[in-house]
Amino acid sequence: MAADPDALKLYSFALFSKLEGAVTAGMVHLGDALGLYRALAGAGAPLTIDELAERTGLHHRWVREWCHNQVAARLLDGDADSVSMSEEARAVLADEDHPAFGMGMFHRLPQTMDALRHVKDSFRTGLGHDYDSHGPEGAVGIERSFEPWNRAFLLPVVLPALDGVVERLRAGAHVADVGCGAGGALLLMAAAFPASQFTGYDISSHALERARRKQADAGVTNAHVHDPRVVPLPDDHSLDLVTTFDCIHDMTHPAEVIRAIRGALKPDGVWLLVDIKALDTFAENVTRNPMASLLYGVSVLSCMSSAMSAPDGAGLGTLGLPESVARRLAAEAGFTRFSRLSIDHATNAFYDIRP
Repeated sequence: MAADPDALKLYSFALFSKLEGAVTAGMVHLGDALGLYRALAGAGAPLTIDELAERTGLHHRWVREWCHNQVAARLLDGDADSVSMSEEARAVLADEDHPAFGMGMFHRLPQTMDALRHVKDSFRTGLGHDYDSHGPEGAVGIERSFEPWNRAFLLPVVLPALDGVVERLRAGAHVADVGCGAGGALLLMAAAFPASQFTGYDISSHALERARRKQADAGVTNAHVHDPRVVPLPDDHSLDLVTTFDCIHDMTHPAEVIRAIRGALKPDGVWLLVDIKALDTFAENVTRNPMASLLYGVSVLSCMSSAMSAPDGAGLGTLGLPESVARRLAAEAGFTRFSRLSIDHATNAFYDIRP
């Protein structure tokens, strides 16, 4: 049976709209990396394309073509000769202190897409690649993805939502951040609660290097970071608080890590689990999450690949830790209390889990 001509046109349009998005995402990466967005935000007024090129020290012809892409994609405002940035665009594209800042994933876009070169073998062997396969810039991209929101909300909103935790941190607690990455949340908490001791754990050498550098630059003395394969979590029930931010679904052996967290916590300790807001079924994710296709694709290139980077990896993937799975894994590890916190976040769910 021949394809319906109208349906064929619509299908082709849908397909090439995905290619347009991919190419424009590359242009967003360039806008961030070359300082074009920051220059526009700093101007505070529309600029001619030649003025933007002059401010950034870039070649005007290349800047013109880039601007035309951005205006055509409706990310920036302008016409053939000038360009400007709305307040919303300024927040998302240029303001690293705004919780809506969105350049982290675009920062690491070349590294994410470079995974296409080796992921074909993963489809054949089943073995994925850990986060260090994305190189140092991969760690920077993850850092830039999460730190703006954490800086705005971790201390004033998230920690106070955990009953009794802030008081314990003020008095002096022992805390571990598992999957600490570049140490953004760890160092933020350590600076805010100098009476407490904080230890971060991560298996990414690139992230740990950044965390140690940031710790030295900040002069924070009550925080340290380790590779858990060298210095494991304590197993003596000595910790008051354990945090995990967007990492359990990436782990090759999440059940083992959750059991280790249980063994590290005091009988009255708290595990703050923050992870992707996933639903129980594929149908629910597709119908209720407009970013489902993005998240499943990122999972292939990054999250699930990490979770399959050991031969017996669990392979949860980006949308693999809905509340039901988190509850089951926590119960199997010996936790008896599990509650979801009422924190509004576009991507993440927040859980208060206790022995």
